Amino acid sequence: MGRVRAISLPPVPYDATALRPAWADLPPALRAAVTGRLGAPVAAARVAGAGFTRGFAAVLETADGRRAFVKAASLADQRHLVDWYVREAAVLDRLPTGLPVPRPRWTVSAAGWFALGLDAVDGRTPALPWTAADLDATLTGYAEVAAALAGSPPELVALGLPRLADLARDDILWWDEVAAGREPAPDLPPAARGRTAELVALESRLPGYAERGGLAHGDLRLDNVLVDQAGRAWFCDWNWLCHGPAWFDLVSLLITAHASGLDADTLFARHPAAAGAPPDALDVTLAALAGYLLTSAAAGPTSASPHIRAHQRWSGEQALDWLAGRQRWR
Repeated sequence: MGRVRAISLPPVPYDATALRPAWADLPPALRAAVTGRLGAPVAAARVAGAGFTRGFAAVLETADGRRAFVKAASLADQRHLVDWYVREAAVLDRLPTGLPVPRPRWTVSAAGWFALGLDAVDGRTPALPWTAADLDATLTGYAEVAAALAGSPPELVALGLPRLADLARDDILWWDEVAAGREPAPDLPPAARGRTAELVALESRLPGYAERGGLAHGDLRLDNVLVDQAGRAWFCDWNWLCHGPAWFDLVSLLITAHASGLDADTLFARHPAAAGAPPDALDVTLAALAGYLLTSAAAGPTSASPHIRAHQRWSGEQALDWLAGRQRWR
């Protein structure tokens, strides 16, 4: 896996983006309820460094050596996170057996908080630039996941999942808003300046393309992957599962492969999830994601991680750089 271009690294490593409360910061009644579910007192808590929310997330180890990964959020101040955790628990409980995903153990509400307990994966967030071993494990694992979701398992469909086509129309496509003056134009790298009309034309095809396919993770990024001690990749954060093609997930994952100086075009083309994708699906998705990420980065203060805007900016620039190279804009 040789490097074919210069490497670009994010402003903050993906395993150090989170700003979360400590175990001791949680309300005593919640800690007591979680401890009751764990079955023994908590002896150690390793707070997750990856992610961009301010929800509690940590591997808790009990005095008798048992481990669980616990997420928690306040019903009063973080209702959207609670909704995400409730949805994630339902999705994880219904994903086909045998897949490399953490399984839910329990949920509990106490002191105005909601907590979700999951199997703890003894793994790490892949580092950038991607290593050959980590990327191969991740792409192999996602091929397994994509194959299992291609048939839209009925138990998952019964959850009333959103459709990527609708998400695209409602939330992902922004270049048309920029072109119409309804959204401020982001500061673009030189190769993409003056290309707004082409970006609008590309992203406009995504809703139609997204009508096809089975189910997609919907938020597949490096920080939603863990590589365990045996070298197997596990896939986390399933609250955005949607009806849509697997190749959309593949593009969002491979943005960091492009940033790592790798031949992301070939990685995409050779992956089973790209089979049957429209010829321009990669370009269409890169255009849409670049617009979404760059406009989000310019949206101002947020209650999420203080690092999220810088990461959105970096990711949008990498998506646009990949697209510019494919379109030969420079």
